[in-house]
Amino acid sequence: MKKQLILLAVISSLLACQPEGRIFIEHQDLSPEVEWLKKDKRTFKVPIEDADQVYNFMLTFRYANGYQYRTAMLKVTETSPSGKESVNEYKLKIRDEKGNYLGDPGYDIIDSEHLVEPNKKYEETGTYTYVIEHIMPNDPLNFAMEVGIIVDKVK
Repeated sequence: MKKQLILLAVISSLLACQPEGRIFIEHQDLSPEVEWLKKDKRTFKVPIEDADQVYNFMLTFRYANGYQYRTAMLKVTETSPSGKESVNEYKLKIRDEKGNYLGDPGYDIIDSEHLVEPNKKYEETGTYTYVIEHIMPNDPLNFAMEVGIIVDKVK
């Protein structure tokens, strides 16, 4: 019984950490070698149940101290449930003007969230597929650890 109560408390605290209106969050590891190869694309399946709702679409990027660029340039291919495809390129700001890393640091690892499409409207309901790849000049992209997607409802 005590183990069940502890498990219930842990699950409750994890659920309480989710911001109100969050409909999707997923992060995917890139490589155990702390690098991201151009050929290593990451795929995400995002369910959209309300096409009348407005959303904030964010990309997340986890990187290690030593990441050498001021930005991370990503290409995101979105495929709608009916098969319509669109491609966007995003430049995520990783360092400020003084060269300091941006994001939430935890020792030598930094987590960053980037609002890339505020007030996004989806044309239809169903599952959208996103494929994310880096389009930086060097391959591999060193010190890259994870990439992800967050989708929140706009109030």
